[in-house]
Amino acid sequence: MNLSTMIKNEGLQLENQLCFRLYSLTKLMGRHYAPVLKKLGLTYPQYLVMLVLWENNNITSAISVKQLGDKLDLDSGTLSPLLKRLEKQQLLRRHRNPKDERSVEIKLTNAGCQLKVEAQGIPAQMFSVTGMSIDELHKLNSQLDNLLANMS
Repeated sequence: MNLSTMIKNEGLQLENQLCFRLYSLTKLMGRHYAPVLKKLGLTYPQYLVMLVLWENNNITSAISVKQLGDKLDLDSGTLSPLLKRLEKQQLLRRHRNPKDERSVEIKLTNAGCQLKVEAQGIPAQMFSVTGMSIDELHKLNSQLDNLLANMS
């Protein structure tokens, strides 16, 4: 059966939708992450922000809100309240760039750096629920990267 025939005959069946599989997987991953992140006082989007900040790895490095938004594919309207809550938890500081008042920069606090230590086990814990081997995970990540690149 060629692709055109398959799409015509089976295209509108739920189990044939890639988008539905990705949607279901995203929800399931969220349910696995929620109790683990709750112990750290983070939501999943906050965890993603912290991952980016931890990549800088110290309290002297700053990243702009624009750079953070680009990295996470989030707009400033979504990021601003999220960053405000993380700042209220004293995990980061926001300040205007003295060289460009339009740009807001973010730096980790000592507490934000310390939280990285507490989060070290999360990737292994989440990997353990997948039932996959490391090679399978690398292959899946590569396939998803290709899909993202092809669709962008």
